[in-house]
Amino acid sequence: MNEPETIREILKNAKTIAVVGLSDKPGRPSLSVAHYMQQHGYRILPVNPKAKSRTILGEPVFNSLDEACAAVRKVDVVDVFRDPVYVPEIVKDVIRLKIPYLWLQEGVCHDEAAGWAEADGVGVVMDRCILKAHAAWSRDGGRP
Repeated sequence: MNEPETIREILKNAKTIAVVGLSDKPGRPSLSVAHYMQQHGYRILPVNPKAKSRTILGEPVFNSLDEACAAVRKVDVVDVFRDPVYVPEIVKDVIRLKIPYLWLQEGVCHDEAAGWAEADGVGVVMDRCILKAHAAWSRDGGRP
């Protein structure tokens, strides 16, 4: 978990990020992080059944990871902005849908569920901000 090689693989090779808990409310960290990643070439798939808008950042909002995966050819990474209590169900979906990477944002920690994902071959980053990781990786010329 949190291996530099996994972080580098995600930042270098991932193209499509399903953001679970992406808010349509201005000022929310999920929105600013997703917007940053979108500006840096990643496709963002908003996953939030409670979003008031049906589009966020110009992308359709999906009610579930299942819906997002059915709509696009491939989801490379699931980025989670949810309370840790929801992480086990998200991890079960990631494993079932065979999504290769799981990124749990700062403050989103669930050791047991992260362990399930890793045991199934999912690369896991936990309690880290993907925006901060990308900014550091870019600043360092793509090195971990």
